[in-house]
Amino acid sequence: MKIHHLNTGTMCPLGRRLVNGSGGLFQRARLVCHCLLVETNDGLALVDTGIGLGDIAAPERLGRRWLRQTAPRLDPAETAVEQVRALGYSPKDVRHLLLTHLDRDHAGGVPDFPHAAIHVHRAEYDMAVLRKPAPPQGRYVTGQWSHGSRWQFYGEAGEDWFGFKGVRALGDTEADILMIPLAGHTLGHCGIAVRSGETWLLHAGDSYFHHAQLDASPRVPLMLGYFQRRGDMDRSMRIANQARLRALKLSHGDRVRIVNSHDPADYERCRCGGH
Repeated sequence: MKIHHLNTGTMCPLGRRLVNGSGGLFQRARLVCHCLLVETNDGLALVDTGIGLGDIAAPERLGRRWLRQTAPRLDPAETAVEQVRALGYSPKDVRHLLLTHLDRDHAGGVPDFPHAAIHVHRAEYDMAVLRKPAPPQGRYVTGQWSHGSRWQFYGEAGEDWFGFKGVRALGDTEADILMIPLAGHTLGHCGIAVRSGETWLLHAGDSYFHHAQLDASPRVPLMLGYFQRRGDMDRSMRIANQARLRALKLSHGDRVRIVNSHDPADYERCRCGGH
């Protein structure tokens, strides 16, 4: 199964040393929106969609505070839909959007693929779309899925996957793509596991923000850790799931490669080494 690694939104907040862990205090940091474009037996599937063309056309919908804090580039060429075209595909070839969660920097490209089904955890849909329970004020940008989306829902039950519960994201048509519940950052947050050959790639979304958080002695740059804590809906659950990911890496690192959404080091390693 071929996997393309896409950066669908570069963010450049101040304080590189405090965000990336190196560089100057007053330099711009670099964060990415790491998405996967997967060639499946049922067309193309996108794991997360990053920032979309609608966000770039009307950036105010992303929120002034978020724009000020993250300083996104808002480059149309970085959007998933333009990168799909650059690879020689049509947006209609993207049949499935597998979303780790519905935060603005993960679901912004949803309207650019109006023919695709959107796969999310039921708890994420209930909070973000139905507002049951009501989400924190300003957490979601509902305009990113107001075009009449086709939803596919997932729960907690599923088959065992290295000690996690994994649900076949595309059913029996594609047994090698699993949705893995990893609540904490949001109540319906998930990882997406894709098998490629003899190994798996787990896109863990925002379960962790920095690659060193999965080391035996975990650490995270100061400001990045602050961003993570502020984004947590259930901090204890996020910490518990992060510990499970750390144990997975230490015990099965030869069979499972784990990446997150925003760490440029994770993204560059995937681009250079492939999967």
